[in-house]
Amino acid sequence: MKKLIWFAAGIAIGTLAVKQLEENPKAQEFVKEARDRAKDFGAAVSEGFREREAEIVAENTPKKPTVAKRASATSAKTTAE
Repeated sequence: MKKLIWFAAGIAIGTLAVKQLEENPKAQEFVKEARDRAKDFGAAVSEGFREREAEIVAENTPKKPTVAKRASATSAKTTAE
C-alpha cells in the first residue's frame, strides 16, 4: 500500500512539473540548458573513454621484435682498416 501511495505521488508531481514547464518559458530554457550540458558532459566522458581505451590497447599490443641487420664481412673489414 505504501508503494502505491509513493507511485501516485510521483505521478502527481510529474504532472505538475510538466504543467509548469509548459507555462513557464524560463523553466523551458533551464531544462534546455540542463539537457545541453548533460549531452556535452556525456560526449566528453565518451571521448575520454575512447582515448584511454586506445592508450591501453596501444600499451598492451605486442610490438614486433626489431631485427638488427648485421653488416657484411667485407664492409666490416673496410671500416676496421
